[in-house]
Order: sequence, then structure tokens, then C-alpha cells
Amino acid sequence: MTASHHTHHTHHTADPAAVAVLNATLMHVPFDGWSDAALAAGAADAGVSYDRVAALFPKGAIDAIALHSRLADAEMVAAFEALPEAPQKTHLAIRALVLLRLELAQANKDAVRRALSCLALPAHAKLSAELLYATVDTMWRAAGQQDTGFSFYTRRATLAAVYSSTMLAWLADNSGAMDKTVEFLDRRLANVASIPKATAPLRGMQAVGERFASAMLKNLGRRHAR
Repeated sequence: MTASHHTHHTHHTADPAAVAVLNATLMHVPFDGWSDAALAAGAADAGVSYDRVAALFPKGAIDAIALHSRLADAEMVAAFEALPEAPQKTHLAIRALVLLRLELAQANKDAVRRALSCLALPAHAKLSAELLYATVDTMWRAAGQQDTGFSFYTRRATLAAVYSSTMLAWLADNSGAMDKTVEFLDRRLANVASIPKATAPLRGMQAVGERFASAMLKNLGRRHAR
């Protein structure tokens, strides 16, 4: 199994109407959660007929959450590529990408928090793993890592552990300037000093990394191994 077998989700084309509804829905999520009510309100605000919502989001709000995550991945890459001087070293590129992903989500932090609560439900475990995989895969590729060998999954497993823990720190960071989040991320990256190579997660991350890689192989393996 190699990286070439994987679809790069960042570049998928989203329905403009779905994007419009999603963007309008975000302002309702703090009050209604990720729900049909929020989607209905978002559709009304976006001038999209409610009859179209079911077609745009067949599974309801969980589809909106998935679209929000994928669009955030694409926005992160666009912001990274627009940097006046993109970091050349891999670990610095990864650091910049993680921070950009979170900085861009600052305005909708409550929506992200509620989305994570939804994705934590057992029924959405597979989607949650797929979205996390898509995010870290996008980060590695944006950082210039196109590896297809043994380290393909261990790199992503290591970064998944770093990114997940940093996102939790970000959700708890009320500094406004993300100072605590930046400090937390820098500590995590220091603990994973081998992240440019990432051939084996350090002991503190190994269990999380192995579980993540195992889940990815189980959920995605059959589809991409053919």
C-alpha cells in the first residue's frame, strides 16, 4: 500500500450551494448545535431552498461537519502557499500548517468544539478517523513530503497525535492570541524531534500512533489496496 493509492481530499470540488449553506449555518451552531435546525436557518440565510438541503447534506449535520473540515484543510493549504516565505525545513512547515489550521478556525471555535463532540460519538468513529487522516495527510503533502514507503503511516500517526492534542489545548486556550497553544505545540514538536524522519513515534506517542495507524489500515486499507 502506497501513498499513490490515496485520494487527496483537499482538492475536491464542493457544491457552491453547500458551501454557502455551511458558511451561513456556522453562526447558528453556537445556539442550535450542529443540527437540522441550524442547517435550515443557514439555508434560509443563504437563500437556498430548504428542499435542497437534504440533497446537499444527505446525512444532515454530520455531512456539514465533514465539509467544514475538508474546506478548512483546503483553506489551510491556501494560506500556507500564500506565506511570503514558506518554511523550508519540514518540522517548521508542519508547525506553520498546524498553527494556520487553528488560527483560521479561531472565529468559529465553538462550532469546532461542537463538531468534535459530534464526531466523538461511536456512530461517527469512522468519519472522525477519516477526517483526521485527511487533515494530517494534507499537512504532510503541503510540507513537501510525498513519501510512499514504510514511513507513510507512521508519519501521519505521529502528526495525528501531535495535532489532536494541540487542538484540545487550543480549545482550552482563552488567551485570544493563541499564546498557550503555540507553547503547547512547540513542546509537542520538541518531544517528537524526529518528526522530519518520523520512522518511529517516540514512546510517549507510540500507543496513540499505533492505534491511529491501525484504524487507518482497517478503515481505508481494503479500498486503497486494490
